[in-house]
Amino acid sequence: MILSGAGLIRVAVLGLLLTGSAAAHTPQQPPHQLFSEGDLKLESGEVIKDFSISYVTHGTLNADKSNAVLMVTAISGNHHRVDFMIGPGKALDPEKYFIICTDAIGNGLTTSPSNSKAQPRMQFPKFTIRDMVESQHRLVKEKFGISHLVAVIGPSMGGMQVLQWGVSHPDDMDALVAMVPLAKTPAWSVAVLEASRKAIMNDAAWNGGNYDAPPEKGIRLWRDILNLLAARTPDMYQAQFKNGMDVLPWMKEQEDAAMKAFDANDWIYQTWAYERHDVGTSPGFNGDTAKALAAIKAKTLILTGTKDLLNPEFEPIAAGKNIAHVRMETISPGTVTGHASAGGFNPADVDFLNREVRGFLMQGSDRAKPAN
Repeated sequence: MILSGAGLIRVAVLGLLLTGSAAAHTPQQPPHQLFSEGDLKLESGEVIKDFSISYVTHGTLNADKSNAVLMVTAISGNHHRVDFMIGPGKALDPEKYFIICTDAIGNGLTTSPSNSKAQPRMQFPKFTIRDMVESQHRLVKEKFGISHLVAVIGPSMGGMQVLQWGVSHPDDMDALVAMVPLAKTPAWSVAVLEASRKAIMNDAAWNGGNYDAPPEKGIRLWRDILNLLAARTPDMYQAQFKNGMDVLPWMKEQEDAAMKAFDANDWIYQTWAYERHDVGTSPGFNGDTAKALAAIKAKTLILTGTKDLLNPEFEPIAAGKNIAHVRMETISPGTVTGHASAGGFNPADVDFLNREVRGFLMQGSDRAKPAN
Protein backbone atom coordinates (compact mmCIF):
# COMPACT_ATOMS: atom_id res chain seq x y z
CA MET A 1 0.00 0.00 0.00
CA ILE A 2 1.31 3.46 -0.90
CA LEU A 3 0.63 6.60 1.17
CA SER A 4 -0.49 9.87 -0.39
CA GLY A 5 -2.40 13.06 0.25
CA ALA A 6 -2.71 13.97 3.92
CA GLY A 7 -0.14 11.33 4.79
CA LEU A 8 2.49 13.17 2.77
CA ILE A 9 1.75 16.44 4.53
CA ARG A 10 2.14 14.64 7.84
CA VAL A 11 5.55 13.29 6.77
CA ALA A 12 6.80 16.76 5.92
CA VAL A 13 5.77 18.29 9.21
CA LEU A 14 6.70 15.37 11.45
CA GLY A 15 10.22 15.76 10.14
CA LEU A 16 10.39 19.17 11.79
CA LEU A 17 9.65 17.93 15.26
CA LEU A 18 12.82 16.84 16.97
CA THR A 19 15.65 18.43 15.01
CA GLY A 20 14.25 20.26 12.03
CA SER A 21 16.36 18.09 9.75
CA ALA A 22 14.11 15.78 7.78
CA ALA A 23 13.07 16.93 4.35
CA ALA A 24 9.61 16.99 2.84
CA HIS A 25 8.78 14.13 0.52
CA THR A 26 9.15 14.93 -3.18
CA PRO A 27 7.82 13.12 -6.25
CA GLN A 28 11.38 12.08 -7.12
CA GLN A 29 11.74 10.07 -3.92
CA PRO A 30 10.64 6.46 -3.39
CA PRO A 31 6.97 6.05 -2.45
CA HIS A 32 5.81 5.44 1.10
CA GLN A 33 4.57 1.90 1.52
CA LEU A 34 2.71 -0.09 4.17
CA PHE A 35 3.25 -3.73 5.06
CA SER A 36 0.39 -5.38 6.91
CA GLU A 37 1.45 -7.67 9.76
CA GLY A 38 -2.07 -8.49 10.94
CA ASP A 39 -2.49 -8.30 14.71
CA LEU A 40 0.85 -7.43 16.31
CA LYS A 41 1.27 -9.16 19.67
CA LEU A 42 3.17 -6.98 22.13
CA GLU A 43 5.49 -8.20 24.84
CA SER A 44 2.85 -7.12 27.39
CA GLY A 45 0.49 -9.70 25.90
CA GLU A 46 -1.76 -7.01 24.43
CA VAL A 47 -2.31 -6.72 20.68
CA ILE A 48 -2.23 -3.86 18.20
CA LYS A 49 -5.04 -4.77 15.86
CA ASP A 50 -4.70 -4.51 12.07
CA PHE A 51 -1.07 -3.42 12.38
CA SER A 52 0.83 -2.02 9.39
CA ILE A 53 4.39 -0.74 9.34
CA SER A 54 5.31 2.19 7.08
CA TYR A 55 8.61 2.32 5.20
CA VAL A 56 10.45 3.47 2.09
CA THR A 57 13.39 1.86 0.31
CA HIS A 58 16.41 3.25 -1.53
CA GLY A 59 18.58 1.28 -3.92
CA THR A 60 18.17 -2.29 -5.13
CA LEU A 61 18.28 -5.52 -3.17
CA ASN A 62 20.91 -7.75 -4.72
CA ALA A 63 20.32 -11.34 -5.81
CA ASP A 64 21.55 -12.99 -2.62
CA LYS A 65 19.92 -10.33 -0.41
CA SER A 66 23.21 -9.45 1.23
CA ASN A 67 23.30 -5.66 0.83
CA ALA A 68 20.43 -4.52 3.05
CA VAL A 69 20.71 -1.77 5.67
CA LEU A 70 17.86 -1.04 8.06
CA MET A 71 17.25 2.53 9.29
CA VAL A 72 15.16 3.03 12.43
CA THR A 73 13.93 6.45 13.40
CA ALA A 74 13.92 8.88 16.31
CA ILE A 75 11.00 9.80 18.50
CA SER A 76 8.38 11.67 16.43
CA GLY A 77 10.68 11.24 13.44
CA ASN A 78 9.95 9.40 10.24
CA HIS A 79 11.69 7.58 7.42
CA HIS A 80 13.26 10.86 6.23
CA ARG A 81 15.17 11.19 9.49
CA VAL A 82 18.62 10.35 8.07
CA ASP A 83 18.11 11.53 4.51
CA PHE A 84 21.30 13.56 4.99
CA MET A 85 23.21 10.25 5.07
CA ILE A 86 21.53 8.66 2.03
CA GLY A 87 22.77 9.28 -1.50
CA PRO A 88 25.72 8.82 -3.88
CA GLY A 89 28.99 9.05 -2.01
CA LYS A 90 27.29 9.31 1.37
CA ALA A 91 27.41 6.81 4.22
CA LEU A 92 24.36 4.96 2.87
CA ASP A 93 24.94 4.90 -0.87
CA PRO A 94 21.97 3.44 -2.82
CA GLU A 95 24.43 2.33 -5.48
CA LYS A 96 25.85 -0.10 -2.95
CA TYR A 97 23.16 -0.73 -0.34
CA PHE A 98 19.47 -1.53 -0.28
CA ILE A 99 18.28 0.82 2.46
CA ILE A 100 15.00 0.14 4.26
CA CYS A 101 13.87 3.24 6.16
CA THR A 102 11.15 2.42 8.66
CA ASP A 103 8.61 4.32 10.75
CA ALA A 104 8.29 3.41 14.41
CA ILE A 105 5.05 2.43 16.10
CA GLY A 106 3.30 5.60 17.20
CA ASN A 107 4.80 8.08 14.72
CA GLY A 108 1.55 8.59 12.82
CA LEU A 109 2.55 6.70 9.66
CA THR A 110 2.97 3.20 11.07
CA THR A 111 -0.13 2.15 13.06
CA SER A 112 -0.50 4.68 15.89
CA PRO A 113 -3.01 6.17 18.31
CA SER A 114 -3.70 8.90 15.74
CA ASN A 115 -4.56 6.60 12.83
CA SER A 116 -5.82 3.34 14.35
CA LYS A 117 -9.47 2.67 13.58
CA ALA A 118 -9.70 -0.34 15.88
CA GLN A 119 -7.95 1.24 18.90
CA PRO A 120 -8.03 5.01 18.46
CA ARG A 121 -6.35 7.57 20.68
CA MET A 122 -6.02 6.52 24.32
CA GLN A 123 -7.57 3.11 23.59
CA PHE A 124 -4.29 2.17 21.93
CA PRO A 125 -2.21 -0.35 23.92
CA LYS A 126 1.12 0.74 25.38
CA PHE A 127 4.13 -0.60 23.49
CA THR A 128 7.88 -0.78 24.04
CA ILE A 129 11.08 -0.23 22.10
CA ARG A 130 11.32 -4.01 21.77
CA ASP A 131 7.87 -4.07 20.18
CA MET A 132 9.14 -1.55 17.61
CA VAL A 133 12.11 -3.81 16.90
CA GLU A 134 9.93 -6.90 16.49
CA SER A 135 7.65 -5.10 14.02
CA GLN A 136 10.76 -4.17 12.00
CA HIS A 137 12.14 -7.71 12.25
CA ARG A 138 8.92 -9.04 10.76
CA LEU A 139 9.12 -6.51 7.92
CA VAL A 140 12.68 -7.54 7.08
CA LYS A 141 11.92 -11.28 7.23
CA GLU A 142 8.37 -11.51 5.93
CA LYS A 143 8.26 -8.74 3.33
CA PHE A 144 11.79 -8.93 1.95
CA GLY A 145 12.97 -12.41 2.92
CA ILE A 146 16.19 -10.96 4.32
CA SER A 147 17.91 -13.13 6.91
CA HIS A 148 21.00 -10.99 7.52
CA LEU A 149 21.58 -7.22 7.40
CA VAL A 150 24.73 -5.30 6.65
CA ALA A 151 23.78 -2.88 9.43
CA VAL A 152 21.07 -1.38 11.57
CA ILE A 153 21.42 2.37 11.99
CA GLY A 154 19.45 5.05 13.81
CA PRO A 155 19.56 8.26 15.88
CA SER A 156 18.23 8.96 19.38
CA MET A 157 15.27 6.61 19.96
CA GLY A 158 16.49 4.99 16.75
CA GLY A 159 19.85 4.41 18.45
CA MET A 160 17.99 2.76 21.31
CA GLN A 161 16.30 0.45 18.81
CA VAL A 162 19.68 -0.25 17.19
CA LEU A 163 21.17 -1.53 20.46
CA GLN A 164 18.01 -3.53 21.13
CA TRP A 165 18.34 -5.13 17.68
CA GLY A 166 21.85 -6.22 18.69
CA VAL A 167 20.57 -7.77 21.90
CA SER A 168 17.37 -9.34 20.55
CA HIS A 169 18.79 -10.56 17.22
CA PRO A 170 22.57 -10.80 17.68
CA ASP A 171 23.16 -12.97 14.59
CA ASP A 172 21.10 -10.87 12.18
CA MET A 173 23.55 -8.12 11.24
CA ASP A 174 27.23 -7.37 10.68
CA ALA A 175 27.17 -3.89 12.20
CA LEU A 176 25.25 -1.55 14.49
CA VAL A 177 25.44 2.25 14.24
CA ALA A 178 23.79 3.95 17.21
CA MET A 179 23.77 7.76 17.17
CA VAL A 180 23.12 9.60 20.47
CA PRO A 181 21.46 6.45 21.90
CA LEU A 182 20.56 5.04 25.29
CA ALA A 183 20.80 1.42 26.44
CA LYS A 184 18.84 2.17 29.62
CA THR A 185 16.93 5.41 29.97
CA PRO A 186 18.37 7.42 32.89
CA ALA A 187 16.38 9.51 35.37
CA TRP A 188 17.28 12.79 33.64
CA SER A 189 15.76 11.69 30.33
CA VAL A 190 12.66 10.40 32.13
CA ALA A 191 12.27 13.81 33.79
CA VAL A 192 12.52 15.64 30.46
CA LEU A 193 9.92 13.37 28.88
CA GLU A 194 7.58 13.66 31.85
CA ALA A 195 7.78 17.46 31.66
CA SER A 196 6.98 17.34 27.94
CA ARG A 197 3.98 15.08 28.59
CA LYS A 198 2.66 17.25 31.41
CA ALA A 199 2.84 20.26 29.12
CA ILE A 200 0.32 18.55 26.86
CA MET A 201 -1.82 16.64 29.34
CA ASN A 202 -2.30 19.66 31.65
CA ASP A 203 -3.74 21.68 28.77
CA ALA A 204 -7.52 21.49 29.19
CA ALA A 205 -7.83 21.26 25.40
CA TRP A 206 -6.11 17.86 25.49
CA ASN A 207 -9.36 16.59 27.05
CA GLY A 208 -8.05 13.22 28.13
CA GLY A 209 -6.82 12.58 24.61
CA ASN A 210 -10.20 13.27 22.99
CA TYR A 211 -9.39 16.60 21.36
CA ASP A 212 -11.06 17.92 18.21
CA ALA A 213 -8.24 20.39 17.56
CA PRO A 214 -4.60 20.26 18.67
CA PRO A 215 -4.09 21.36 22.30
CA GLU A 216 -2.17 24.43 21.21
CA LYS A 217 -0.91 25.74 24.55
CA GLY A 218 0.37 22.33 25.52
CA ILE A 219 2.07 21.70 22.18
CA ARG A 220 3.79 25.08 22.26
CA LEU A 221 5.19 24.34 25.71
CA TRP A 222 6.12 20.80 24.63
CA ARG A 223 8.05 22.24 21.70
CA ASP A 224 9.95 24.59 24.01
CA ILE A 225 10.86 21.89 26.53
CA LEU A 226 11.86 19.14 24.14
CA ASN A 227 13.08 20.68 20.93
CA LEU A 228 14.28 24.09 21.96
CA LEU A 229 15.91 23.16 25.28
CA ALA A 230 16.72 19.44 25.59
CA ALA A 231 17.61 18.88 21.93
CA ARG A 232 19.88 21.93 21.70
CA THR A 233 22.64 23.42 23.85
CA PRO A 234 23.36 26.86 25.35
CA ASP A 235 26.38 27.06 23.05
CA MET A 236 24.15 26.77 19.98
CA TYR A 237 22.01 29.69 21.13
CA GLN A 238 25.07 31.79 21.88
CA ALA A 239 26.31 31.24 18.33
CA GLN A 240 22.92 31.86 16.74
CA PHE A 241 21.72 34.90 18.67
CA LYS A 242 24.07 37.74 19.50
CA ASN A 243 21.14 39.59 21.07
CA GLY A 244 19.46 37.28 23.54
CA MET A 245 15.98 38.74 23.03
CA ASP A 246 16.10 37.77 19.36
CA VAL A 247 15.43 34.18 20.42
CA LEU A 248 11.79 34.94 21.32
CA PRO A 249 10.34 35.46 17.81
CA TRP A 250 12.38 32.50 16.61
CA MET A 251 10.86 30.34 19.35
CA LYS A 252 7.37 31.32 18.21
CA GLU A 253 8.24 30.34 14.64
CA GLN A 254 9.37 26.94 15.86
CA GLU A 255 6.18 26.49 17.90
CA ASP A 256 4.04 27.49 14.92
CA ALA A 257 5.72 24.83 12.77
CA ALA A 258 4.84 22.14 15.30
CA MET A 259 1.14 23.01 15.22
CA LYS A 260 0.52 21.84 11.66
CA ALA A 261 0.45 18.06 12.08
CA PHE A 262 1.93 17.07 15.44
CA ASP A 263 -0.29 14.58 17.24
CA ALA A 264 -0.21 14.85 21.01
CA ASN A 265 -1.31 11.28 21.74
CA ASP A 266 1.31 9.79 19.42
CA TRP A 267 3.97 11.71 21.33
CA ILE A 268 2.66 10.57 24.70
CA TYR A 269 2.70 6.91 23.68
CA GLN A 270 6.21 7.05 22.23
CA THR A 271 7.52 8.73 25.40
CA TRP A 272 6.10 5.90 27.48
CA ALA A 273 8.13 3.45 25.40
CA TYR A 274 11.21 5.68 25.49
CA GLU A 275 11.36 6.22 29.26
CA ARG A 276 10.81 2.56 30.17
CA HIS A 277 13.54 1.26 27.91
CA ASP A 278 16.28 -1.02 29.23
CA VAL A 279 17.98 -3.66 27.09
CA GLY A 280 18.54 -5.57 30.33
CA THR A 281 14.83 -6.37 30.57
CA SER A 282 15.03 -8.34 27.34
CA PRO A 283 14.03 -12.00 27.81
CA GLY A 284 16.86 -14.02 29.31
CA PHE A 285 18.79 -11.21 31.02
CA ASN A 286 16.78 -10.68 34.23
CA GLY A 287 17.26 -6.93 34.23
CA ASP A 288 21.05 -7.13 33.84
CA THR A 289 21.83 -4.34 31.36
CA ALA A 290 25.56 -5.09 31.20
CA LYS A 291 24.93 -8.76 30.47
CA ALA A 292 22.49 -7.88 27.69
CA LEU A 293 24.99 -5.52 26.06
CA ALA A 294 27.70 -8.18 26.32
CA ALA A 295 25.49 -10.44 24.20
CA ILE A 296 25.84 -8.13 21.20
CA LYS A 297 27.94 -9.84 18.53
CA ALA A 298 27.94 -7.20 15.77
CA LYS A 299 30.67 -4.63 15.46
CA THR A 300 29.18 -1.52 16.98
CA LEU A 301 29.72 2.20 16.46
CA ILE A 302 28.31 4.44 19.20
CA LEU A 303 28.29 8.16 18.42
CA THR A 304 27.61 10.67 21.19
CA GLY A 305 26.95 14.40 21.23
CA THR A 306 28.80 16.83 23.47
CA LYS A 307 26.48 18.22 26.19
CA ASP A 308 23.55 16.08 25.07
CA LEU A 309 20.66 17.33 27.22
CA LEU A 310 18.16 14.66 26.17
CA ASN A 311 20.22 11.46 26.09
CA PRO A 312 23.15 12.34 28.38
CA GLU A 313 26.40 11.12 26.89
CA PHE A 314 27.50 9.42 30.12
CA GLU A 315 24.92 6.67 29.60
CA PRO A 316 25.96 5.41 26.13
CA ILE A 317 29.64 5.84 27.04
CA ALA A 318 29.16 3.57 30.05
CA ALA A 319 27.01 1.16 28.03
CA GLY A 320 29.69 0.81 25.36
CA LYS A 321 32.16 -0.60 27.87
CA ASN A 322 30.08 -3.77 27.96
CA ILE A 323 30.02 -4.38 24.18
CA ALA A 324 32.77 -6.64 22.89
CA HIS A 325 33.42 -5.08 19.48
CA VAL A 326 32.69 -1.40 19.93
CA ARG A 327 34.02 1.85 18.65
CA MET A 328 33.11 4.99 20.61
CA GLU A 329 33.23 8.44 19.02
CA THR A 330 32.13 11.96 19.84
CA ILE A 331 30.37 13.62 16.92
CA SER A 332 32.46 16.52 15.60
CA PRO A 333 34.86 16.86 18.53
CA GLY A 334 35.27 20.50 19.47
CA THR A 335 31.69 21.44 18.61
CA VAL A 336 28.90 21.56 21.18
CA THR A 337 25.66 20.65 19.44
CA GLY A 338 24.43 18.09 21.96
CA HIS A 339 21.53 15.90 20.91
CA ALA A 340 21.21 17.91 17.73
CA SER A 341 24.61 16.63 16.59
CA ALA A 342 22.73 13.74 14.95
CA GLY A 343 20.07 16.05 13.55
CA GLY A 344 21.45 16.60 10.08
CA PHE A 345 21.44 20.40 9.84
CA ASN A 346 24.91 21.33 11.09
CA PRO A 347 27.32 20.95 8.13
CA ALA A 348 30.26 19.89 10.32
CA ASP A 349 28.16 17.20 11.99
CA VAL A 350 26.76 15.98 8.67
CA ASP A 351 30.24 15.69 7.17
CA PHE A 352 31.53 13.90 10.25
CA LEU A 353 28.70 11.38 10.37
CA ASN A 354 28.87 10.56 6.67
CA ARG A 355 32.64 10.15 6.75
CA GLU A 356 32.83 8.08 9.91
CA VAL A 357 29.83 5.85 9.25
CA ARG A 358 30.84 5.23 5.64
CA GLY A 359 34.33 4.21 6.75
CA PHE A 360 33.01 2.05 9.56
CA LEU A 361 30.71 0.11 7.26
CA MET A 362 33.33 -0.28 4.53
CA GLN A 363 36.40 -1.33 6.50
CA GLY A 364 35.02 -4.31 8.37
CA SER A 365 35.66 -5.59 11.84
CA ASP A 366 39.15 -4.10 12.08
CA ARG A 367 37.40 -0.76 12.65
CA ALA A 368 35.83 -2.07 15.85
CA LYS A 369 37.93 -1.95 18.97
CA PRO A 370 37.17 -3.47 22.36
CA ALA A 371 36.07 -0.94 24.94
CA ASN A 372 38.55 -0.10 27.64
